[in-house]
Amino acid sequence: MNPSPTSPESFIADDAALVRVGQLREKLLLSVSHSIVGQQEVLDQVIITILCGGHCLIEGVPGLAKTLMIRSLAKAMSLSFGRIQFTPDLMPSDIIGTEVIQENRGTGERSLHFLAGPIFAQMLLADEINRSPPKTQSALLEAMQECQVSVSGTTHPLPTPFFVLATQNPIEQEGTYPLPEAQLDRFMLLIRVNYPNDAEELEIVRRTTSKVAETTEPVVDVGELVFASAVVRSIPVAEHLLKYAIQLVRASRPDTPEAPAWVRELVRYGAGPRGSQFLVLAAKARAALAGRPCVELNDIQAMALPVLRHRLVPSFEAENRLMSTDEIITRLIDSLSTFLSGEYR
Repeated sequence: MNPSPTSPESFIADDAALVRVGQLREKLLLSVSHSIVGQQEVLDQVIITILCGGHCLIEGVPGLAKTLMIRSLAKAMSLSFGRIQFTPDLMPSDIIGTEVIQENRGTGERSLHFLAGPIFAQMLLADEINRSPPKTQSALLEAMQECQVSVSGTTHPLPTPFFVLATQNPIEQEGTYPLPEAQLDRFMLLIRVNYPNDAEELEIVRRTTSKVAETTEPVVDVGELVFASAVVRSIPVAEHLLKYAIQLVRASRPDTPEAPAWVRELVRYGAGPRGSQFLVLAAKARAALAGRPCVELNDIQAMALPVLRHRLVPSFEAENRLMSTDEIITRLIDSLSTFLSGEYR
């Protein structure tokens, strides 16, 4: 996750700051709406990820404008954009870059020169990330965690801010490679994109088959993103809600005393500490975007699915019952409905 470039203590989540964050959201949604029809929940979750300095994995069938959405957001936020199309023959050097030999024509001396790869962009689209083997996928690990890459013992810092937005197709299995758990855990959110409704699809067809095409314009700069990120981190969380978020994550681990008996039956591995961190941070961002000066219970519950769905590994029993991780998380939330009153069971 990106380190915050400005100390959050220098910002206070007062009314004026929250108004600015809300205006930032409205400007982004309005600008992107020239290219994207609907998908407001998906866009909100991507904005939440960016304001938290995280990375997200966007999952959906082909043709749902995932790539266009990311490209449009990068333009609306005035961020440099890079795209990598993941394929089975893609190599780590195709992502990070490589050292090449250069000769000085005057002296004849030769030296190594680093030729930067497409990863050196503020917003990186890793398109169909599950089409490359783990060796290639691992090229993103250091970048996503440390905002830098290392080549031949030399560290090269990445642009600030730096975000990875990856896409994958959930229905195609042939020629794909599941992402390693360590890499999945570095994605703050797993966002699912659904089909548009009938009115939205009508508008999509109308726009894309006419002569007039509207384009997304830059409406937010990096300074505004830095300010909004600092406001998000300054949003307070009541102690009982903080404990609730942690309890929700701990209850997903079958080997902890907090886990209900049915979790031990349906879950092989639960969410780690990053799940707790990202759940609280995402709830703060959701509250800030809604103009609320503090986190509410529904913020935590609303962000539980995108934060936790890729951190749980279902058991064979859950797979036999055709239970998804979303169903398990929803049942966990229901199990903790009496936690705040001290009657959790």
